[in-house]
Amino acid sequence: MKVYDDKHIKNVAFVGAHHSGKTTLAETMLFEAGLLNRRGSVEEKNTISDFHDIEKERLNSIFATPLHTEWRNYKINIIDTPGLDDFIGEIASTMRVADTVLMVVNAQHGAEVGTEIIWNYIDRFAKPTVFVINQIDHDKADFENSYKSIVDLVGNNAIKIQYPLVIDGAQCIVDVLKMKMYKFSPEGGKPEKLEIPENQKELAEEMHNELVEKAAENDEGLMELFFEKGTLNEDEMREGINKGMLHHEIFPVFCMSALNDMGSGRLMGFIDNVAPSASDLKEEQSLEGETISRSETPTTLFVYKTLNDANLGKITFFKVKSGTLEQGTKLVNSRTGDTETLNQLYIMEGKDRKQVDKLNVGDIGATLKLKFTETNDTLHTDGHKVTIKPIQYPVPRIRKSVKAKEAKDEEKLHEALRKIHSQDPTCSVEYSKELKQHILACQGELHLQVIDWQLQNLYNVKADYEQPRVAYRETIQRSATTSYRHKKQSGGAGQFGEVHIKIEPYKEGMPDPEGFNVRGVEEIDLDWGGKLVFYNCIVGGAIDARYLPAVMKGVLEVMEEGPLTGSYARDVRVMLFDGKMHPVDSNDISFKIAGAHAFKEAFLNANPKLMEPIQNLEVKMPEEMMGSVMTDLQARRAVVMGMEGEGNYQKITAKVPLAEMYKYSTSLRSLTQGRGTFTSTFDTFQPVPTNVQADLIKKRKAEIAED
Repeated sequence: MKVYDDKHIKNVAFVGAHHSGKTTLAETMLFEAGLLNRRGSVEEKNTISDFHDIEKERLNSIFATPLHTEWRNYKINIIDTPGLDDFIGEIASTMRVADTVLMVVNAQHGAEVGTEIIWNYIDRFAKPTVFVINQIDHDKADFENSYKSIVDLVGNNAIKIQYPLVIDGAQCIVDVLKMKMYKFSPEGGKPEKLEIPENQKELAEEMHNELVEKAAENDEGLMELFFEKGTLNEDEMREGINKGMLHHEIFPVFCMSALNDMGSGRLMGFIDNVAPSASDLKEEQSLEGETISRSETPTTLFVYKTLNDANLGKITFFKVKSGTLEQGTKLVNSRTGDTETLNQLYIMEGKDRKQVDKLNVGDIGATLKLKFTETNDTLHTDGHKVTIKPIQYPVPRIRKSVKAKEAKDEEKLHEALRKIHSQDPTCSVEYSKELKQHILACQGELHLQVIDWQLQNLYNVKADYEQPRVAYRETIQRSATTSYRHKKQSGGAGQFGEVHIKIEPYKEGMPDPEGFNVRGVEEIDLDWGGKLVFYNCIVGGAIDARYLPAVMKGVLEVMEEGPLTGSYARDVRVMLFDGKMHPVDSNDISFKIAGAHAFKEAFLNANPKLMEPIQNLEVKMPEEMMGSVMTDLQARRAVVMGMEGEGNYQKITAKVPLAEMYKYSTSLRSLTQGRGTFTSTFDTFQPVPTNVQADLIKKRKAEIAED
């Protein structure tokens, strides 16, 4: 295969909402370029990009799949991404290596919630973007409404390059950059290239002039030419549009039918001639603050994705950020310091791979069997350390407790989940000491279904998923005083320790307790949040100072498993003001036990209160579905903080108890027909309602009795 330089490499990410036609468009472009003899289809389960078994089973993209084509002396690397926001991690990683983003919009629906989610990523990285309104030949297609929805999303910088037209039953596309009309035959084949009809010329000229002005705005030289000539020629317009895209100030809008191969060739020509190439983008800044030059040496790679394949093992996908990469090159991992040898270089084509000897800067490739390298790693020439800024992945939105159906498979399950996390950082699993559960976190119920499919079909292990326990907190609302004597005699040395304590609710900045002779204070920031403040108020040597740490240790042990529900306790201060000891039988264990029992008794007498975690929730949905979403939130004990419009959608912000968020992803998808989305982040702890607290305490007592 020909080796291309960075001026002739176009890295294009295909993004868009579910069912917008990205995979079909990729298939059509490969067919148009002559790389395929016959186009596959999603329904027939034979497309190049959706090749995983689960993608064929579900009839939608789940993984970002790299493809490539060659068109008029350019290499176009295409990455076809999923459209469902449960798989947003695949889109986030693709954004880091794409030079241009091609946003596909369904002409029936226009910009959807999924489009908006993806746009937020595009906008964050200011990626050059082309919008493609697809399926223009569908009976329910509405090009103008779709275009308006794009303008609502990105502003007036969205500018039409084309618009659709039907003449005598034939689908046509008017191109106002080339000022030509393309007429497509129902039988397929190449379109006729015609003059724009008389009844469309005025509209086309008006749109052409708008495009000329927009192109001229982005370059002083072009602006002078425009003032001098009153127009720009096609090459000058291309230059202006290219610069506008690089400045994130022009978003060209095309129209097409990927299914019936209408407009794909023209779109590919635009990608070649106008869309930014790898050499056009700004040079990247490393974490060390240095500019990563594209010069011949040293070589730097950024790993944007890994995939564990049953037959090939681990596949590592990368972009060459500087220098030239040749087969057999040794590079150092900046995170681990280990040296990796890239014995084989590939261009991936779905499940197939083509071996190459060399890849230039700006190109995207893959290699096999790297031992120490994971997603987000940087590989560099030895002696030229550089670390490329990592991809920031979205936080998980749902959590489940996970365990193997059969105890013997527990280790196998966690090894499989480790591998899944290595290729998909948007899911994670960790053991919660507090909840005594392994917690799997991911993006939504669909994401969980895919993880479960992988566990069963790729790793041969079955798992159970349950509602995870909620990390409540226990605290007190008033003071209480108590004493406890621990005495044990069983022949020989016994155990004896007696303590008198007072406990109070702790608040930041409160004064020292009154009525006590404070001889020392220890303030402990608890690992689970909040504080324990321990006061030594012993006078007259009633308890030897060497036993005080044991008393505090006993208090901390109770706080690790609170008296109400076994949850962590927090924000308490303890005054140890009296006690007794025995010259022979007193020891650390005696005072630890006495301290624990005294604290537990005082805690239960101090009007204990259970605190629950509260989430900040932000929900976006079409306006007509707002009532159903609000009703559902009220049933979840939500406190609505605000409502506002955002484009074609409404946004609700609310505070919701974490205990009520279980299966919210599924409920919202059902209520909004998949058009709603949400984010949820921890806010604070708040007291639970009295009836909820009573139920939780009752449940805890039942669990203890059962054990």
